[in-house]
Amino acid sequence: MKQGKEVENPESRFFAVLMAAAKLPGVRIHREAYLRGALARHCSEEEIRRAIEETPAAAGITVELLDKVANDSIRYETAKVSALSAAAGMPGIFALPATVPADLAQYVGHMLRIAQKLAYLYSWPDLFAEEGEGVDDATMGVLTLFFGVMFGTQSANAAVGKVAGMMSKQVAKKLPQKALTKGVIYPIVKKSAAYLGVQMTKQSFAKGVSKAIPVIGAVVSGGLTLSTYLPMAKRLKKHLAGLPLADPSHQASEGDVVDGEVVEEHETFAPADAELHDADTAAVKLEQRRD
Repeated sequence: MKQGKEVENPESRFFAVLMAAAKLPGVRIHREAYLRGALARHCSEEEIRRAIEETPAAAGITVELLDKVANDSIRYETAKVSALSAAAGMPGIFALPATVPADLAQYVGHMLRIAQKLAYLYSWPDLFAEEGEGVDDATMGVLTLFFGVMFGTQSANAAVGKVAGMMSKQVAKKLPQKALTKGVIYPIVKKSAAYLGVQMTKQSFAKGVSKAIPVIGAVVSGGLTLSTYLPMAKRLKKHLAGLPLADPSHQASEGDVVDGEVVEEHETFAPADAELHDADTAAVKLEQRRD
């Protein structure tokens, strides 16, 4: 009984989809290879080397240049996911049981791909361990928050800024584990996951309906993917680019670091419940456009 409830829980549903997508071939982006390829036409070898060993911000690469590179990556991933979504829409209603889960998985996989690319451009550390290894809780947490930003939740925006601030203060090369797994940010991760689980169910249903008619379903499915994926990627790009972590002129200040984390006493953080209302409003508008 308990297991059944966990399966039906939107939070658990979201994490299950995220984990499944993260295991798909080609979803994980190799940070060094991506930065080298993305910056090759714009930066010197020394700048690229420092961007890889430290961060693009530490290498002095301007946010304006990073925005250009980020837009190239967004266009590439958007075109790819839209084409795959359209292809998944071709078989028609008799193939729905197979195509809908596959389409959702590849869609989330491409969300993961662009989230990683944007994170690495805007000076976030490696999010995944070596290929084939599992996904740790801190990475699950920050990816959930990135998805929350994509969907327009203000709580996720604030939480991502908080995590970036922690890393700026300690010039960290890894995510703050405690804050993301049991600190003040963790409740927002859980709230965001629950919200995203509900939204992905709605999105999956909308795509399922669009696939019921062959050929026309392909056009609708591909167009729906394009109209949702592109603005979500741009929303994450805008947020990450605006954080001090991405700014070459930002100087990291020293903080009290305990066990790899900055300790900030007497600090409060806004609860996620009220702020998720903005995201619900945006989701309603998106559903209305689909209708």
